[in-house]
Order: sequence, then structure tokens, then C-alpha cells
Amino acid sequence: MTKQFYEKTLKSETLYEGRIIDVVLEDVELPDGKTSKRELVKHPGAVAVIPVTEQGKIVLIRQFRKPLERAIVEIPAGKLEKGEKPEVCAARELEEETGYKTNKLEKVISFYTSPGFADELVHIFYTEHLEAGVENTDEDEFVEKIEVTLEEAEKMIETNEIFDAKTAFAVQWLKLKNQK
Repeated sequence: MTKQFYEKTLKSETLYEGRIIDVVLEDVELPDGKTSKRELVKHPGAVAVIPVTEQGKIVLIRQFRKPLERAIVEIPAGKLEKGEKPEVCAARELEEETGYKTNKLEKVISFYTSPGFADELVHIFYTEHLEAGVENTDEDEFVEKIEVTLEEAEKMIETNEIFDAKTAFAVQWLKLKNQK
């Protein structure tokens, strides 16, 4: 780690412990010796799947997102449970949200969603090996499965139906993959 950028933690206080996130307030010493505060969101990590049917359609879900006060269209995704392997979580979330199962997932990328204040790491997988399973969402989760072409997904980005980074990334990744 480059020392010129390192912030030493002087004090850490957990302000909130939740079902999905924890919020921590830290006092830090900056590289120039001054101090500051950092508000951090701790998250166990998440997975997302880019599922494509035999017909070349992308399987997406539409669901209401309370922070946005609206429904958006997304690739299937979910939170990692403690100690759960990302590929196991990805297969589970795919079946829960879409009713499709897979036994072959290809790792695409992992990235931090908002590194300025959160440590959430999202692992993205791809599969085109889908078979019928059982849709079984969490009791507080209401989703609608939709299947669209790549061109339709691109239009959904333009109209802000697809409005989150992981799904926009997935559409762009598929577009590049199909150009090879």
C-alpha cells in the first residue's frame, strides 16, 4: 500500500447493525497528519448473473427499489450469506428470482459498487446453460421475470428502465461479447 495515500484508523464506532448493512463512523489520520471522519457502509458482498436463453434472450427481473421509489429492470442478483461462495449464491439467486437453474457459471468480473463510502463487492457471472427450476423469491421480494433481446435491453437503458450499474455493465459486456 502506498503510504502517501494511507489513512490510519484512530477510532471506530458502529452506529447501526442491520440485516443487510452496518454503518460505521471512523476517525482517521490523513497522510498529512490531520484528522477527519469517515462514514462507512459495511456490506457482506453480492452476486449478479447475466443469464442468456437458448434463443439468445437476456433474462431480467423487474422489481420495486425503495431508495429510488420506482421499479427498475435488473439482472438477477442477491446478497452473499456469511461464508457462502459467490458461485453458489449466484446459482441460488438465479433460480429464486427467475426459475432457471444452471450448473455452469462463468466468472466475468468483480467490482466495488461505491468505494467512496461502502465496501460492497459484487461478483458478476454469465451463463447460457439454463434449465427449468422453481422460482422461489424471498417473502419480502416481489419480482417479474422478463426476457429481452440485447437490442431491447439497450433501449431499456436509454429509457431508464435499466437504471443500475451492474445491469448496464451486463448489457455492455454482452454487446462486446457478441461483437467478437
